[in-house]
Amino acid sequence: MSRRLRRDSGSSDALGLALLTPAAIGLAMAIVFLGRGVDSRATVQSAAESAAQAAAQERSGIAAVEAAAEVGRAMLVDPSSCSAPQVSVDLSDFRPGGQVAVTVSCTVSAEGLELIDPPSTGPTTATAFAAIDPLRATEAAP
Repeated sequence: MSRRLRRDSGSSDALGLALLTPAAIGLAMAIVFLGRGVDSRATVQSAAESAAQAAAQERSGIAAVEAAAEVGRAMLVDPSSCSAPQVSVDLSDFRPGGQVAVTVSCTVSAEGLELIDPPSTGPTTATAFAAIDPLRATEAAP
């Protein structure tokens, strides 16, 4: 009788494994998607901070916009975590002692996660501010 119980236990283990495997794979893919979202938010925030610092180091508004765009896009090169990056610079207070604001946004990619059909979360956006040195020379006041 003990042999018969062992055989029955083996077949029920295989059945249980066959039923739980798809759920485990789906759960793993959902965790990957959530991880991409967290990574995307952290990357966008870091890119915004770095771009704002780069813009604050420039002497003119045009150079500040170019520097912020270059740094922001350079930090968002991984299309799996951030696709279609956009960088916008607010120069309304660009003067010695003022500040510059940079907003970076991108969309989290769902590439490779088609099995779980993740929802579209929209763009991830972050804004960072950087102070401009009050003794900084500008093009208008060298």
